[in-house]
Amino acid sequence: MSHTAIDKVLFEAASAIRARSYSLYSNFVVGAAILADHGQVYAGCNIENAAFPQRNCAEVLAILGMISADTKRIKRIYVVGNGAAPVIFCGGCRQRIREFADLDIEVISHGVDGEPLTCTLEHLLPHSFGPDYLSK
Repeated sequence: MSHTAIDKVLFEAASAIRARSYSLYSNFVVGAAILADHGQVYAGCNIENAAFPQRNCAEVLAILGMISADTKRIKRIYVVGNGAAPVIFCGGCRQRIREFADLDIEVISHGVDGEPLTCTLEHLLPHSFGPDYLSK
């Protein structure tokens, strides 16, 4: 899959917010950037604390920013973290992304010392359960 001009914008936003990560315990510094359906970019970084399970992933904070701005649809998401291997979304983040994105959106996972991996949300979360299963 080819990388687009928006991927450069998202990479830069994720990298910039990554510098603000509060990851004293794992030293695993992550930034995420979301392209919302109206073209705005929202970014978030991971935040840890001494009660280690009580952490916030970068993707969650980017989604919170998007929702706070009264936007509900993710068009593309880019995550940047340590190392050469792509930074793959945790299960909880995959489900949160699923809540606000179509299964065919492209998600980009990037370890800053390696090459980005681009795939669809459906590839990351096959046979998923989403809001379309619930009656409104």
